[in-house]
Amino acid sequence: MAVAEIIGTAIGTMLIIIVAYLLVGNVLNTAEVVSNAQKDMTLISESRLHTDLRITNVTVSGNAINLTVNNTGTETISDFAHTDIFVYTLGGAGYTEYLYDPANQGSAPSWGGSIINDYVHPGELDPGESMYVNVYVPGATPVNYEVEICTNNGVYASKIVYG
Repeated sequence: MAVAEIIGTAIGTMLIIIVAYLLVGNVLNTAEVVSNAQKDMTLISESRLHTDLRITNVTVSGNAINLTVNNTGTETISDFAHTDIFVYTLGGAGYTEYLYDPANQGSAPSWGGSIINDYVHPGELDPGESMYVNVYVPGATPVNYEVEICTNNGVYASKIVYG
């Protein structure tokens, strides 16, 4: 009878050790996932702090709004597919979103552009560089409007234009 109690105690102790091992393993895995998420959020916040844009030289030509976007921050902007432009007609029906057209073919509603003096990293808007942007508006170009460019990390610049 004593041998049965010893075997039962040994099996119970082994089960407790296995459960503790699995529990600690899962806790460590969860801690690693949370730590990586916090690190990613810190990097995104740091990227936002270093991103700054300015809109200058806004003109209208046909059904296009032409503007120059200056990268005045210290962060390189390269994800134009996730950079949107919004145009709000003052006194109108709200914002219209314009998506990036890498071919810059002029089909409305879209936007495209070319970077001026793009020597350092071709195809990326480096700090200190400017980008000539064409926003193709469907129909008539508004007279009074606000144009806003929003990068993939949420930083934006806007300019109100009165015709």
